[in-house]
Amino acid sequence: MKMVTSLSAMQKMALGWKRNGTQIGLAPTMGYLHAGHISLVTKARKRVGKDGIVVVSIYVNPTQFAPHEDLANYPRDMARDKQLCKEAGVDVIFAPTDAEMYPAGSNQNYSTYVVEEALSRTMEGRSRSTHFRGVTTVVAKLFNLVLPDFAVFGIKDFQQAAIIQRMVKDLNFSVKIIVAPTVREADGLAMSSRNKYLSAEERPQALTLYKALQAVRQLVRESSVPIHADSLKFEIQDRIEENPSARVDYIEFFDPKNLTPVKQVSRGVHMALAVYVGKTRLIDNILLK
Repeated sequence: MKMVTSLSAMQKMALGWKRNGTQIGLAPTMGYLHAGHISLVTKARKRVGKDGIVVVSIYVNPTQFAPHEDLANYPRDMARDKQLCKEAGVDVIFAPTDAEMYPAGSNQNYSTYVVEEALSRTMEGRSRSTHFRGVTTVVAKLFNLVLPDFAVFGIKDFQQAAIIQRMVKDLNFSVKIIVAPTVREADGLAMSSRNKYLSAEERPQALTLYKALQAVRQLVRESSVPIHADSLKFEIQDRIEENPSARVDYIEFFDPKNLTPVKQVSRGVHMALAVYVGKTRLIDNILLK
């Protein structure tokens, strides 16, 4: 397994693979890896086979964090990440520096961003106004540096995956986007690097996201008529905030094809939510069927 930090070295290596007809799979991450990330690697390895290349990018991208968010404190453990990648059969870890990705951090040296303007207006885009600009920009850069045939993203970040798919389509990237299932803890909590922030008292309360999703899915299955979205939001918010450390950021019901919010909830609608548990912001989603 190789460790690459230089942009030019990564691109030169990728161009060599391309010339040789070697298939390249990319799993973009911000590190502090867990079983959810490793599931992306496993899917990539299965797709490229033993002769292909699996690249895991590990980069905590500053442009997708707002000034008040947790960039400085985002969990990092490169030694552990390297070991997990080695065990999972990763060929290359690409871990660029901020200085190379965004030279000098000033507009004089870096001033070009990729902006998706439709799917990013709701949910995460409404709560974190500059977030997706940072995501699409860094992913576009990774695609140009790693030159993958395909990239694997997790469905836990449903809106992100949809926006990346739209970016690839609109900008004609020759990259196939594969969306992998959410990996959960034994009790249902979606795996996330930010789960590390949860205190012993907060950890059980974090299950309120999963419980809310399951409760709504059951309601939809049992209802013979569509349910009014706003009344359902109020009901679910009340249930969630019965937990003393929980505060709802948003609950949304939408068409999974275009992320348009719906007024009536029935089978085939997608549900997503973001909840603060203490100071930790968690997200999750589910297809109601």
